[in-house]
Amino acid sequence: MNLLRSALATLLLLVTVQATGVAPGQIKNFVTFGDSYTDIVSVGDGGTAWPVYASGYANISLFPFAKSGATCSNNLTNRPFPSVFESQLPTYFEETSNGTLKLKPEETTSGKRPSSALLTGDDAASLVDVTTCMVNWVKVLYESGARNFVFQNINPLQHTILYSSTGYYTKFWTFPRNATSWSVSMTELALSGNDLTQLKLQALLPQIPDAHVAHFDSHSLFQDMFDNPSQYLNGTAPLNVTGCINSCVFQVNEPDSGVCTLVNGTDRDSYLWYDELHPSEQADRIVARERALVMEGKTSKWATWLS
Repeated sequence: MNLLRSALATLLLLVTVQATGVAPGQIKNFVTFGDSYTDIVSVGDGGTAWPVYASGYANISLFPFAKSGATCSNNLTNRPFPSVFESQLPTYFEETSNGTLKLKPEETTSGKRPSSALLTGDDAASLVDVTTCMVNWVKVLYESGARNFVFQNINPLQHTILYSSTGYYTKFWTFPRNATSWSVSMTELALSGNDLTQLKLQALLPQIPDAHVAHFDSHSLFQDMFDNPSQYLNGTAPLNVTGCINSCVFQVNEPDSGVCTLVNGTDRDSYLWYDELHPSEQADRIVARERALVMEGKTSKWATWLS
């Protein structure tokens, strides 16, 4: 892992010296792909999804294609949901080819947040396969004419209740598990997946001339929100980064046993997590604020233009 990060740091130093990204006022459109973290209809944060906030903050038009439950490809991580490669991208290409969607490439940025479902025990795909798929999203869109991309990496999911070493059984998983092992594994999967993805993005750059690719470090942003909640959360309840707004506690192997509690009103903005897997609306407002800065051609502490 240390060698991987050393290689990544070296590539960043070599590549980003002259990377300038998009110009202020250049971006007019925001196209999104991804899963429930980004879906604006089946909203994961219990309120308004971050792309809606981001497009509003940046005063640009939003064209959402993300769908809840999606993976990068169902050929790799099989789920009964509309994946990026088998559903979202084909829908986007159909709309652009038939004239339903007319966007100027230089005025449009495409954003993707990797699926929170990296790997499950039944999947044959490796982490290398999944991260390659994530990066191929940039290549495929580039080949279709897109030129501006913001790639958001994976959150520190070990801080969610689902993957915490002290977490309870949830609607997402009621089967027996070793919570400590789960948490350690997810910590390593997220870190390794993020580093691999960024290395692959760097390797792709020579193949996509004239493209502007930004890497948005959601992992570090959420870690900072977890470590310093008073800088981000502003609700009327005590600040909470280990619980969630919509909590449902289940018994092992009993999918109908959930006992739920719901936080209401302005107390909700004191929480980092909405449920046992998804960020809160307040956390997503922070994400949206920083993503808007990137699309406005301004500086965000959490984003780096790679090209």
